Amino acid sequence: MEDGQKKGIPGDQINNPLHGVKLAEILEFLVDLYGWDMLSKHISINCFKNNQTIKSSLKFLRRTLWAREQVEQLYLRSLKKKVPHVSDRLSKNK
Repeated sequence: MEDGQKKGIPGDQINNPLHGVKLAEILEFLVDLYGWDMLSKHISINCFKNNQTIKSSLKFLRRTLWAREQVEQLYLRSLKKKVPHVSDRLSKNK
């Protein structure tokens, strides 16, 4: 038995960085990091431009696979780049 399977993680999910991360957590992270305006520039979807709420965005992303995939990819890129958190950037500007 592999290490991941011992912990209850299926074999095909061991190397998946999104395993166990909820879509709401991803969206909250991105909104906190970029803000709605910058997020809508990265991913051009109306729920990021007009009705800027977590609830409406989650509803859309759960029904629209292509948009969800773009959000997940931006999340992974943001983690890899270790983009500084917005509060870190603001404190440096003071």
